[in-house]
Amino acid sequence: MSALFEPYRLRELTIPNRVWMPPMCQYSAAPEGPGTGAPGDWHFAHYAARATGGTGLIIVEATAVAPEGRISPYDLGLWNDTQVEAFRRITRFLRTQGTVPAVQLAHAGRKASTDRPWQGGAPVGPDAYGWQPVAPSTVPFDEKHPVPDELTVEQIRAVVGQFAEAARRALAAGFEVVEIHGAHGYLINEFLSPHSNRRTDAYGGSYENRIRFALEVVDAVRAVWPQDKPLFFRVSATEWLEEDGWTADDTVRLAAELRAHGVDLLDVSTGGNASGVRIPVGPGYQVPFAARVRDEARMPVAAVGLITEPEQAEKILANGEADAVLLGRELLRTPSWARRAARELGGEVHVPEQYHRSV
Repeated sequence: MSALFEPYRLRELTIPNRVWMPPMCQYSAAPEGPGTGAPGDWHFAHYAARATGGTGLIIVEATAVAPEGRISPYDLGLWNDTQVEAFRRITRFLRTQGTVPAVQLAHAGRKASTDRPWQGGAPVGPDAYGWQPVAPSTVPFDEKHPVPDELTVEQIRAVVGQFAEAARRALAAGFEVVEIHGAHGYLINEFLSPHSNRRTDAYGGSYENRIRFALEVVDAVRAVWPQDKPLFFRVSATEWLEEDGWTADDTVRLAAELRAHGVDLLDVSTGGNASGVRIPVGPGYQVPFAARVRDEARMPVAAVGLITEPEQAEKILANGEADAVLLGRELLRTPSWARRAARELGGEVHVPEQYHRSV
């Protein structure tokens, strides 16, 4: 049997295959009004198409734990019950297709309050629904971003609570997996890295201090997230900096800590916290980082990064480099990629009854 189409079990949850969809922001929620941050028709159609295409697990895009935690004013959120009800429509449908619904909980930190990418992605102010970003330190992402406000210890504790409350709402919304976003230069990643964290208190300086916020968030979420349901954590395994950055060695070390605190799988990406770096992009370029975490930290991992072909994905799993693959842009191009891969590899995947004539 194809490794790509073997079921995968974490805690009491069985995921039907190893073809998973990573979080990819759609920047399509309302920026104001009663529906602020709630998914709409676009989100439903977007995720439903990948579910009917056979994707085993879908991680809904970065969903903010607070209004100021959004990347843009058009991001999704889980800070109120109106958003919960809107998400239920999506999770109900995904389950009818045998797809596991997951959600990534996030806080954008110093990279918050920006415009949509197709409108330039520049920071926006109050006249365009924007706000003042916050961060571990008063270090802007680059010369185009504003200097963020440094979070006080009391504010840090409040954000930890916001993650926990968002996890409670994720459960009420019907999600089976929660992923904590600790990558790509957003708030948790900013605390982890000496490149962006210049604090001198208990949340900065040493490695142990810099990971404190991440572990507090994990503990708070795990405390409210049911013990029979998995918890993921997304990490940038390296910042691609020659010095003064988060490294692959740090990631392996963190993985062991996260596992001890109740994280079940590490979603391994790279980059995003330092501007202007050179990243050697190529097919599967981030897979070696996932493989190293799996081998050295003995932790389940999902690999991501220019995984496009069924044979490529199958080889990653067969070689023991990852436990699942996350297809981003390829699933945007081909919503039914899982069905295509099943045909090519001799696997089996759920096909809606309405589509049986296409098999």
